[in-house]
Amino acid sequence: MMTGFRLNLAPLKEPLGFIKFVEWLTAIFAFGSCGGYSGMNIVSLFCGEGRNETLNVTFSYPFRLNLVALLEANTTLCNHSVPVTHLVGDSASSAQFFVGVAIICFLYSIVALLVYLGYMHMYIDSDFGPMFDFGLTAAIAFLWLVCSSAWAKGLQNVKDATGTAGITSTLALCKESDVACEVTDFANMRTLNVSVVFGYLNMIVWAGNAWFVYKETRWHSQKYTAQQGAGAGRGQQVPAAI
Repeated sequence: MMTGFRLNLAPLKEPLGFIKFVEWLTAIFAFGSCGGYSGMNIVSLFCGEGRNETLNVTFSYPFRLNLVALLEANTTLCNHSVPVTHLVGDSASSAQFFVGVAIICFLYSIVALLVYLGYMHMYIDSDFGPMFDFGLTAAIAFLWLVCSSAWAKGLQNVKDATGTAGITSTLALCKESDVACEVTDFANMRTLNVSVVFGYLNMIVWAGNAWFVYKETRWHSQKYTAQQGAGAGRGQQVPAAI
């Protein structure tokens, strides 16, 4: 296949190639802002006798919160015996789905750019190439909608489980009348919020790119040719009968 390689950077100046490069960048930001996350909340326990205790809650991708220990061993806090306790919830499926789609898009964008820049002459002459490209681009746009929505819900579940209300409902000690629990230092989840934004941005970019890929298919060329033929037919005048 390398015998047909002809390097041509011109497609990068056109929407077809330029948008594909943008898709490559946004995919990096999407999985990078989610896949490498790690944060810690500090939970303060206000005991009845005026003495305070603190707990550190560390969680990270893929957010299997049910495996994150609030207390790793039986202990005594605020003069109460507290058993081993874990957070509640598991957002791993939505987080890994989101990151998986981003990685697939990252790899496909590289392959597509290689085709555009080195094999554009073969891409244009082929019916299969543009049609396959269009079908996959449209499918990926839909996948971005699904995985971004799922991850947005998963992220909200993470926030709820690691917030004051979630900790209070999970830790039995917090239900004691002489103990109050509060998350006094929250992990910075800005990058996770950004990942959701990039997810929906990717959906928009891929959906827009589907139009430019569609213009390379024979479906568009046949429709355009038919419209041109119909326009030419209407432009012809029928000679008047003598």
